[in-house]
Amino acid sequence: MIDLDPSRAGVPPREAATLVVVRDVAAGGGGGGVEVFCVERQKVGFMGGAIVFPGGKLDPGDVDPAWEPSVTAPRATRTPWAADEATSRGLAIAACREALEEAAILPVTGAALAHAELLEWRARVARGETTLRALLAESGRTMDLASLVPFARWVTPVTEARRYDTRFFVFVAGDALTGAHDDHETTASFWARPAEVLRRFVAAELQLAPPTHRALEILAAARDARDAVAIAEASCLDPVCPRLVARDGAVALVLPGDPEHEVKEARSPGKSRYVLRGDRFLPEDAP
Repeated sequence: MIDLDPSRAGVPPREAATLVVVRDVAAGGGGGGVEVFCVERQKVGFMGGAIVFPGGKLDPGDVDPAWEPSVTAPRATRTPWAADEATSRGLAIAACREALEEAAILPVTGAALAHAELLEWRARVARGETTLRALLAESGRTMDLASLVPFARWVTPVTEARRYDTRFFVFVAGDALTGAHDDHETTASFWARPAEVLRRFVAAELQLAPPTHRALEILAAARDARDAVAIAEASCLDPVCPRLVARDGAVALVLPGDPEHEVKEARSPGKSRYVLRGDRFLPEDAP
């Protein structure tokens, strides 16, 4: 799933964005809480076979000034997490664009697009017949970047072959947004409570990378979608860049706040490291 090498000098991380789509548990689901939309990556390449949230790297077109009439202004962040306003807006655009491509989900102002419309839009863009910006203009709609709530920022370890500086956004989906994987980059998809996804990970039924695992842990405490937004709004947006520690045959990714990380203040609630046990990185406290 990942390719860690302690001898690597490291390459500059690429800008990326992820959309954590949540919704209230349906009436009758019992106990309240939220569900998250998850997709499974194809078995090859970066994060192959892992359960993730829809997302991907920032494309040059995402920072094109021509987007301005087609989007609402993104939310301001308490902590700067992009080099400039154009990049900040581009990251929100990338999160929405990737959500359409990988999950048939798209935040827009006004009434949500019907599922069939989203599938048609995704197919037409994929075939190169048109662009997302053109479809928004034709439909008289605006992509709602203001509905994306900045949630977390994770940077791939220096020792990883491919590195990304990924911003996580929380987006609350209405009933009309059902989601669907694309059968290309993503091969399966489902809605589930965060606690259920975590249970399946512990049971070795699926694979999670540390950033996804930590996001699910945090959102598992949400009483409803409004609470999930409040949790995101209160979250630390300083970058979390795990450090690889390999000693006596054990491999761990230690997070800020861990005794073996150079950043001494914790930036994400929960255990301070992920230790490789078999083929999974499991959360543990420092020894």
